[in-house]
Amino acid sequence: MDNFLKYLKIDLSGALTTLAPIIIALVVSFGLGLLIYFVYQKSFRGVVYNQGFSVSLAVLTIITTMITLAISSNIALSLGMVGALSIVRYRTAIKDPADIIFLFWAVGTGITVGAKLHYLAMVGALIVILMLFVLGRKSSANEVFILIVHYTGEDIAAELRRILHGKRYSIKSKTVRKENVELALEVEVKNNNTTFLDAIKNISSVHDVSLIQFSGEYNG
Repeated sequence: MDNFLKYLKIDLSGALTTLAPIIIALVVSFGLGLLIYFVYQKSFRGVVYNQGFSVSLAVLTIITTMITLAISSNIALSLGMVGALSIVRYRTAIKDPADIIFLFWAVGTGITVGAKLHYLAMVGALIVILMLFVLGRKSSANEVFILIVHYTGEDIAAELRRILHGKRYSIKSKTVRKENVELALEVEVKNNNTTFLDAIKNISSVHDVSLIQFSGEYNG
């Protein structure tokens, strides 16, 4: 009986020694996954925010950590895991290039934590956040919009040049339907100053003016 208890104690101690690094890795991965989630939520500048995608970033970090821990523990298992993952096909289109950055960040964090390089994952997260903050703040002052103007009659290009003087803009498309014309321009707006819309609206031949945030894709 004493030998059985002694054996059970040794086995329990070995199990705790084995489980401790796994639990620590999953807890660190959980914390960093939440960090990625909140950073994506705060730094999102697209048109439509996808709550499901941001949640998947946090979960993906933990899943990647779990897979990395499993692969690092057994060579035969790692080969089988690679073969199983190679048949998976992901068909969801990613329209915003910034989403790819967060996907790689989540996967990279999961791999790094799974490899027990916790400090590398934390320092890397701080550097990524710093870069997003610096570059995001620099570009936030100047944002690109699509300006859509509907008017009738003669061309208003000269008046638009006068109103948009000092702004960077280019014509994306021009659609003419008998007397009605739809003009789409890409305009760079500084500090969200949209006072030029009133000047365009006051042109006698203009029916309506629309300003749409440019997400990187436009079909004219």
